Amino acid sequence: MINTPLQALIFDVDGTLADTELAHMAAFNAAFVQEGLPWQWDEPLYTRLLEVSGGKERITHYWRQVQPDLKIIDNAAFTDTVQRIHDQKTAVYERMVGDGGVQLRPGVLRLIGQAHDAGVQMAIATTTSPVNISALLRTAIGPDWARFFRVIEDASTAPRKKPHPQVYLQTLSRLQLPASACLALEDSANGLRAAMAAALPTVITTNAFTAHHDFSGALAVLPDLSGCSLAQLASLHAAGPRR
Repeated sequence: MINTPLQALIFDVDGTLADTELAHMAAFNAAFVQEGLPWQWDEPLYTRLLEVSGGKERITHYWRQVQPDLKIIDNAAFTDTVQRIHDQKTAVYERMVGDGGVQLRPGVLRLIGQAHDAGVQMAIATTTSPVNISALLRTAIGPDWARFFRVIEDASTAPRKKPHPQVYLQTLSRLQLPASACLALEDSANGLRAAMAAALPTVITTNAFTAHHDFSGALAVLPDLSGCSLAQLASLHAAGPRR
């Protein structure tokens, strides 16, 4: 069997491009205070909540946990409340990113530069919102950050959250490349499941919130990308799944 050469890198955002989760947690807590809710998420709790993809979905899931007898009489009003909390959280997160509170993970910026110089296409496939992506990468890369990515798929274009493969399938369709020619970079079990469901070879970079996840099926599981060049990723891609 002849391996397809690596032609594109597809990046997840939260936890993969940057260590964002502590900032997200703090932003959620600030939004709860603004809304007058007696909720406070700490790291052990947020680690469990990260198994639910999507901020609004996470809020709804937690609300049902702490209020199991919750009866939603007006669905539209409930949805509006969740949206308002999430909007407040997003505004806080944007300010934190703009103030330098979130940095790209080690090796990420170098890898983006190597891929750009080598003509390897890059894409983003994430469940986060476009405003979160822009806030992070505008600060980390510059106002022209989007020129590095041929395709950007996010919560606004792919509403079915990971582990559903929608965001990856749409990314592949827009790249007009087979999955075998691409490499996904993820940090979580849900992300890996989504990528594998789209037949994408996947490299994992773990973080404090996901190190305990099951990453069976990944090409490799790394602490970060600081010691991994584009050439090394291409070699992993060519070698196929790890044993």
